[in-house]
Order: sequence, then C-alpha cells, then structure tokens
Amino acid sequence: MSETSEPPPATDHVPVATKIAYGLGSGNDMWGNWLYAGLVWTVFNMYLGVPPELISLALTFRLLFDAITDPLFGWLSDNTRSRFGRRRPYILVGSILSGLCLPLLFTVGHDWTDNQYFWYILGSSVIYMTFVSCFNMPYQSLGPEITPDYDERTQVFSYKAGIQKIFEVGNFAAGAFATAAVWLAAKPNDAFSRLGQMIDDFTAWLPKMIGSVLAFDFDQIARYASTPFGWVSSTGDELPNVVLGAQVYTSILGLIMILIGCAVFLGVKERNYERFIKDNKEKISLSDTFNTLRCPPFRPQMIMALVYSVGTSMLGTLGLYLTNYYVCKGNITEGSLWNFGMGLAGMGFGFLAAPTFAKISKIAGKTKAMMIVQVCAIAVFVGTWWFYDPNIKWLQFFASGLISFTATGFWLILSSIGADVIDYDEWQNGKRREGAFSACTSLILKFGMIGTTAATGYILTWIGFDADLGGDQSDSTIFWIRFLFLAVPIVSLIGALVALSFFPLTHRKMNEIRSALEARRGAV
Repeated sequence: MSETSEPPPATDHVPVATKIAYGLGSGNDMWGNWLYAGLVWTVFNMYLGVPPELISLALTFRLLFDAITDPLFGWLSDNTRSRFGRRRPYILVGSILSGLCLPLLFTVGHDWTDNQYFWYILGSSVIYMTFVSCFNMPYQSLGPEITPDYDERTQVFSYKAGIQKIFEVGNFAAGAFATAAVWLAAKPNDAFSRLGQMIDDFTAWLPKMIGSVLAFDFDQIARYASTPFGWVSSTGDELPNVVLGAQVYTSILGLIMILIGCAVFLGVKERNYERFIKDNKEKISLSDTFNTLRCPPFRPQMIMALVYSVGTSMLGTLGLYLTNYYVCKGNITEGSLWNFGMGLAGMGFGFLAAPTFAKISKIAGKTKAMMIVQVCAIAVFVGTWWFYDPNIKWLQFFASGLISFTATGFWLILSSIGADVIDYDEWQNGKRREGAFSACTSLILKFGMIGTTAATGYILTWIGFDADLGGDQSDSTIFWIRFLFLAVPIVSLIGALVALSFFPLTHRKMNEIRSALEARRGAV
C-alpha cells in the first residue's frame, strides 16, 4: 500500500539554503569521527611499523572516552538557554577546536618507540574526541527539529546524505595525499613547495581528464583515472614521508572544518527553541540519556543502527588492506590512489542514492524503503568477492560505489526515522530530548564498535598479516581478509532486517502524533 502524501505546507518546508547549511555539518562529523580511524593505519602501522594490536587498543580506549563525552554534550545542549539557542554555540566552539587540533594527531617523530607511539595515539585522540563531541552531539540533535513534517524530514536528511558523500571522499583521499610520490625525501621545511607541486600536478591533470570525458576517449579516461588529481604513486621500493603528508593534509581539512562550523552556526536556526523551548525552564536529567531506551520504537531503531554499524565498522580497515595487499600486491602508494578513486566512485553512487531512497521512502514508506536498502546491501557484499580482483583493478569502483549507495540509503532513512521517534517520545512524555536520544544512540554505537575496533588489530595478527612482508602475504591471510570483508556485514544486515520487522511508526501514525502534539503545545 502506498504511503504517498501531499506536499508539506509552506510552514513545514525547509529552504534549500538551510538544508545545504545543515548538510555541510556532515563534513565535521565525517572528518572528526572517521578520518583518523582510517589514516592512523596508513601512518602508524604501514609506515611507522607500530604493531596493529597496539593501534587497536589505543582506538578502543578512544571510543570508551568518546562514549562518556557524547552523553555529556548531549545533556548540556538539551539544557542550554542562550541568545544563540541550545545547539549552535557548541557547534561553533567544537568546530573551531576540532579544526585547530586535527593536524596535532599526526605530530610525531619518525624514531619513537612503539610504546611512545601508543601513548601519543591514545592521549591525543582522547583529547581530540572531546572537541568532536562538543560539535557532533548538538549537531546531530539539531537535525530532528528542523521540520515537523514526515516527508520533509527525509528531504532534509537526503541533502545531508548527499553532501556527506563529498566529505567522505576526504577520508579516501587522505591516504593518497599522504603517500603520494611528491613526499619522497620531503622534510618539514619542504611542505609548502611540495604542496605547490601537487597543486601544479592537479591543474595539469584536470583539463586532460575533462577533455577525455568530453571526447568519450575511454582509454584516456582510464589512464588519467589511475592517477586521481595527478597524484602519482611511487614504485613501492621507497616510502614517502607519510607523516609529513598527513600533517599537511589534516591542516587543510582543519581549516575547512572551522569554516563549516561557521556555516552551520549562521545558516541553521533552532525552530523548536524559538517557538516553545526558550522560555521553558524545565531541565533534562543526564539519566534521560539512558531512559530513552524505554521508548518502544527507539529500541528496534537502535538495534538496527547497532548491528549495522558493528558489522560494517571493520570495512574501512579491511578494505584498505584488501586493496593494498591483495589487489595492489603491497604497493601502498598505488593502493592509496585506488582507494581515492573508490572514494570518488562512492561519492557518485551516494549522490544517486540520496534522491533515490528519498523517493522510495515517500512512495512506499520509510519501513519498506529500509527493507529494500538492507536486501540490496546483502547482495552487494556477496558481490565484493568478485569486485576485488588484482587482474581487473577498476572493479573495485563498483564495490565502493554500491556499498556507498546502500549505506547512504540506510543512514538517510534511519535519521528520518529517528526524528519520528523523538516526536513519539514527546507525545508520550511531554519533553523534547533530541540531545538525550542523540547521545544514547552514539553511546550504544560506540560501545558496539569498541569490540570490533579492539578486535581488528588482533584479527590482522591472528590471520598472519605482517606489514614487513609487503605484497608477499600468505594465501591464508588474503583469504581471511576477503572472507571477513563480506561475511561480517552480511550477518549484521540479517540482524537489522529482523529488528526492522518490529518498528511500529507509519506515516498515518505520525500524522496522528503530530496532531496530538500541536493540540497540546501549538505548532512549530
């Protein structure tokens, strides 16, 4: 049965500029939470030789600390009353601190001991995640209150999901930038000249790529696509100065993060705050973070998010090793360039996914759209066994693109569902607790990922991976990387499908809830 609805009334419609401003914040979420989790392996394991189990242990403690700071900032933003609103002051301050401190995560020497690297990874990332939480919890809490309309919410998160794909490329590009051949024998005082060389390489590459595309010259397109942005790989016999490359790259991204924070602060208003929260002195308890689990529709939503995120949390690491050591035979600079290209493919497919699943959701309803996403994702992961092929390297683009396509659909619909859950909670309890719900979601996801993060390094050791072997990893090691890459997410997606069958909120039910809320406290 179709759940197609009428267009939202003018008062519910969110201007495109506001949707874009909110979507830009996904860059700080993406780079603050996930950039380091991927680049740390390239810098500290593949380049500096830190044992993978030490990196996993440090990242595990990082997540544990983050699981504490997220509820704190969710609670603080729920209870803040200021001339700038509940969320926006934290968004601005958190963005500035996160941007300034991002490059400090890689400010290390080349001759430290493994223990020194371990304590630096742990200490710097724990401090950094405090700043990320300061931005991210208020930012995630801001989304559900932008509009009260069932379908317009999906449109808001569709813009966010599409824009996020652009910033996600920044995660894929990190390894390519840091391991590019331009950093061979580079020293800190060479940073600006080498960066200038990279810019020159890009300006020479771009018109050639555009010309090849316009001429439909597929041989030339493939040639230029193998060196995205004109960044060439080394022969693999000598590693570039990956630490310096990472420092320069994160300095650039840090500046962009500050600008993003300003854009969100200036471009998104807190609708609920202005209408009926500003003068409400009732406080939200810190314990409400955990009491949100008493909300019946929140539980299946949370289980879906948990099993999906746990099942896919190892993809970035396993995919990186799969490309570098199976497809590219140990040449991590070549592998990093392919990963960059895969990020571009993921961006393209993600752009397609956002309007596609928003439309499916509008026609069939969010529950059926989510089921379609999950079934498609299972099929994609089965296909990854053949998409990663050292003899046909470009097939990886389909792996990354299709994974991104389904992941975009999953998080887009889940976010829209989450806004409905918060309305249901207000209907039942009379409070707006966006911060508590965002914090509880983050807390549970972080605890779920702690296990997989801790396990990743030990799994790599258990299956026999040795960075010193380069491309000469054993057949058994390669098999297990390939098998785990597809099997773990498939099992998690089956669990998510089971949880979805218990989700109760339909379009009709949400219309009833909205009418009841507006009769109680007025329209927003």
